Amino acid sequence: MNKPLIAFVTTTFILLSNALMASEQDSSPTAFLNGDPRADAPALAYRGTYGVGVQTVNISNLNQLDIKNYAQSAPRYDRPLKLEVWYPATIPTGAVQLTRYSDVLGQGAGNPERPLVPFEFPGRALRDASFQPGEKFPLVIVSHGYAGSRVLLTYLTENLASKGYVVAAIDHTDSTHADATAFASTLVNRALDINFTLNHMAENTFGPIVDANNTAVIGYSMGGYGTLIAAGAGISKTGDVNNIVPGNEMNRFQAGNSDYESFLDPRIKAVVPMAPWGNGASVKNPTWNAEGLKGIDIPALFIVGNMDRTSGFKGVEFLFENSVNSDRYMLVYQNGIHEIAVNPTPEIAKDYFREYMHYQEPVWDNRRCNNINQHFITAFLGIHLKGKKEYQPYLDLITLANEAEPNTADYWAGFKPWTAVGLEMHHRAPH
Repeated sequence: MNKPLIAFVTTTFILLSNALMASEQDSSPTAFLNGDPRADAPALAYRGTYGVGVQTVNISNLNQLDIKNYAQSAPRYDRPLKLEVWYPATIPTGAVQLTRYSDVLGQGAGNPERPLVPFEFPGRALRDASFQPGEKFPLVIVSHGYAGSRVLLTYLTENLASKGYVVAAIDHTDSTHADATAFASTLVNRALDINFTLNHMAENTFGPIVDANNTAVIGYSMGGYGTLIAAGAGISKTGDVNNIVPGNEMNRFQAGNSDYESFLDPRIKAVVPMAPWGNGASVKNPTWNAEGLKGIDIPALFIVGNMDRTSGFKGVEFLFENSVNSDRYMLVYQNGIHEIAVNPTPEIAKDYFREYMHYQEPVWDNRRCNNINQHFITAFLGIHLKGKKEYQPYLDLITLANEAEPNTADYWAGFKPWTAVGLEMHHRAPH
């Protein structure tokens, strides 16, 4: 047998063995799965009282610009999107809330430095379970990073569904682990995908249980970029993004453009930008200036690590400080980098260091980050989508948790003694 063939067979065997090992990961009801609470989890991290169902839904946004195939002009195509939707469900007696999610390591097909490696992992939801009858629930739309997937934040999506939200996470075409390509497509389509998903969820199968007039958007990294545009942050005319996208197609999102103003959906009542991309050190001409950020007039919860080198902490801090018409908070993970938002590292990623670092926080335990995010997002959305004013003390905190003594009035509400170490919470009221 020749050497190239031996190498091919060996590589194939390793990939298949890894995929099998991942698929056989313990998914029993007692195993520790993504999103489960650690012993030091804050009070609102725990799951709610609703059963959780999940469905995979394929939708298509008709007659969209095909930026990826732009020549002298952009052709049109029907843009496919895949959603994973979690929702409050009726769980039959004896049924177990367990499912499996599929994803791949890597970034786009044909990338020799980041080859595609399929894997599966378990989650706590019952696939295709019946809707919880007789209620409507606020809608939460989740937008992943570049590259990412609709199952990158299942620790959060399942958790929110258990607390009475319908949660729709998008696979953004041209931007997933499996198909990442043409960054210009991501820049143009993020906010468009978010608003189209909102319309679909309000009008189709999930319409009977969705209160679309109370919608929040959660976006991570490039998803945070799309979330800010959907929230009213019109981009700057001098931003680098205008040069990346051909044909002046970013004009539609520029601050002061009447088309952009009419694009904004008033049903979006709150946003959670997590490590949002667009104004970091890697961007010579920032996506937003202070004037454009004035367009955000809904509540916002920014979440970021102060050592983020991808989105840039200073860039996110600028977004937070200059969203002056928003009642906004910023949760900061001290020494956290860009991965403070995602699921724990899949077991299979231990053999692929670049993919391992796509998930893993070097200083923080991702499971701890997951529980902290669950806690604060539950409080924030509970206040602004469900009117739970009793959650306000969980946000009104002394800025630096390290300066608060446990078992005193200053200590962070909902945290066990010493478990808020390394966190900051900043708040700015609208002007």
